[in-house]
Amino acid sequence: MSPEFDWVALALLAVPGLPMLAVLVLAIARWVTGKRATERVVSSLAGFAFGTSTLASFALAVSLIGSESAGYVADLGTWFSVGHYHFSWTLVGDRLSLPFAIFSSGLVWTIATFSRRYLHREEGFHRFYLMLSFFGAGVLLVVLAGNLDLIFFGWEIVGLTSALLIAFFHERKAPVEHGLRAFLTYRFCDIGLLSAAVWLHHTAGSSTLTAPIEGMNWATLVIPQEQADVFLLGVFLIWASIGKAAQFPLGGWLPRAMEGPTPSSAIFYGAISVHLGPYLLLRSTPILETNVILQWIVIGIGVATALHATFVGRVQTDIKSALAYASMTQLGVIFVEIGFGMYTLALVHIVGHASLRSLQILRSPSLLHDHHHLEQAMGAALPRSGGHLERLVPSSFQPWLYRAALERGYLDTIIVDWFVGGFVGVVRRVDGLEKRWASLLAGEDSAAVEMGAIAQVEEKS
Repeated sequence: MSPEFDWVALALLAVPGLPMLAVLVLAIARWVTGKRATERVVSSLAGFAFGTSTLASFALAVSLIGSESAGYVADLGTWFSVGHYHFSWTLVGDRLSLPFAIFSSGLVWTIATFSRRYLHREEGFHRFYLMLSFFGAGVLLVVLAGNLDLIFFGWEIVGLTSALLIAFFHERKAPVEHGLRAFLTYRFCDIGLLSAAVWLHHTAGSSTLTAPIEGMNWATLVIPQEQADVFLLGVFLIWASIGKAAQFPLGGWLPRAMEGPTPSSAIFYGAISVHLGPYLLLRSTPILETNVILQWIVIGIGVATALHATFVGRVQTDIKSALAYASMTQLGVIFVEIGFGMYTLALVHIVGHASLRSLQILRSPSLLHDHHHLEQAMGAALPRSGGHLERLVPSSFQPWLYRAALERGYLDTIIVDWFVGGFVGVVRRVDGLEKRWASLLAGEDSAAVEMGAIAQVEEKS
């Protein structure tokens, strides 16, 4: 792949650049003009930005199909450099990034048009479109990034906007708590992506994508020389992907993310955001192929997620939670496909699943209404689906499995109560001891200090 400086560079820049420009306009328009823009202006601006991005992505894809090039590269220069390290703005349009860019910008365009009526006169209408545009710009940066550093930059934008839109209805307690949980899960797994970028610079000298190797249709991350470095890099990348893709055992945030507005649930947690995890693995396929253990780790995570989400999803009592676990199941299958090397099938699966799930979540508010109408027309209750799964499980084992499914596999107890709760308890005790030590150094009475520190720790616990 060779850099292009003609219309290709402009088109590649326009794909994430127009949504980012929409973000800036929405953010500063009221400050400059002194008045609030109308709903039609706000929604039209976002729709125009993502509609143009969709057309630009489609034009690049058509041009790439008709050419012999492996992909297009637009080098926009270096942002900053320190010693041997430099952060460059490089965009890559190839047979992986352009399909992602088309369906991502197209779905955000659809949601921007749909939300004009769905969120009409909603108090946070302008805030929603600001976050939607910022999210879309972050996604397009991730998929078109020409190096792992820029992927991390867009990855963080996606995580921040996702958490803010989960907590969109901040006047209620539950959305804020669930948004915080999603944000903490993201931050925990973002350590993996940051570590991968640092380790790749340390071992290979650069995180820039390389030209497609033999048997691959798109650019991939560079492979370090030592097998130990390759294995550690692969672990970091898998660690980063399971948080974004809501894979076992860290997928508990996904059904809780449905606290946000229905349009954002459709575009984030059913269509685009959760598929960035598989996208990262597809960019890392040579690294996975170098070590069979990494492939089996991906397969094991996918199988565990698919089984867990299938059984837990069957006991959900609301349609959005059921769809969230259905998304987790399909994402687990996509992980299995990537682990077995079926990369083209995984890409087709991602696009198809994202489109279908987005439509299902958008229709979820009216689904029960349609269900009741169908029952009235038939004159009887609709037959229950999924009986084939029950026949696969022994009857003596079904009560335990049903109880475990109601508890969501006891993952909340293990992760939140035991791991997180224990960590928080240790931090609080250390904080109490630190205050006691500081008071002793200040010359206060030791008995009073000790009683005060113990009381403070017990109160917090």
